[in-house]
Amino acid sequence: MKKQMSESIRLGVVLAIAGGFMDAYSYMCRGKVFANAQTGNILLLGIHLSEKNWSVALRYAVPVVAFVVGIALSDMIRLGLKEKSILHWRQISILIEAAVLIGVCFIPQELNLLANSLTSFACGIQVESFRKIHGNGIATTMCIGNLRSATQNMCEYWHTKEKKKLKKGFLYYGVILCFVLGAILGNVFVEMLREKAIVICSGILFIGFIMMFVDWEKSR
Repeated sequence: MKKQMSESIRLGVVLAIAGGFMDAYSYMCRGKVFANAQTGNILLLGIHLSEKNWSVALRYAVPVVAFVVGIALSDMIRLGLKEKSILHWRQISILIEAAVLIGVCFIPQELNLLANSLTSFACGIQVESFRKIHGNGIATTMCIGNLRSATQNMCEYWHTKEKKKLKKGFLYYGVILCFVLGAILGNVFVEMLREKAIVICSGILFIGFIMMFVDWEKSR
């Protein structure tokens, strides 16, 4: 299978920015539904079910299902791709993700359920396809696990003084900061472009696709 650098720090930065961008876009532009934070969607689903707000509950339920479908598709691509494929399976995943987001920018506000579902679908692809940076389990579409791991490594550094723990802690916190940067960019572009803002995120993902042709570790 063609070599690519799916665990490089540079690619992780790009993907984390995209992750924050998608969450900000769906929340600020598409009816306050999360693209990545499915815990939040499931919580709001439960609240509206308890209040018998069936239509509002559906608004949060469908993106969760779409997220699961995105995960499943990513795994099917991984399992089904032939060894001699021109592209690595993760490159195919990120291309699909970028293409889906281009489609989202043409969906009107009246169809926000569809827009949010497609965005969550794209996020599901990303969360399953890219799980590590430098061998460390890191998510680029959510922060809670990264926050736990960052704090754990910092505490272990304080106790052991191992520089490796300090570097890992900064790596996790750095990914969180990139996610925040993506959210800032997402909100800025939503104010400028409204529904079309998500095409910027698609461009960011395409940059990630190109980066996967380069062995960044060798070029250092």
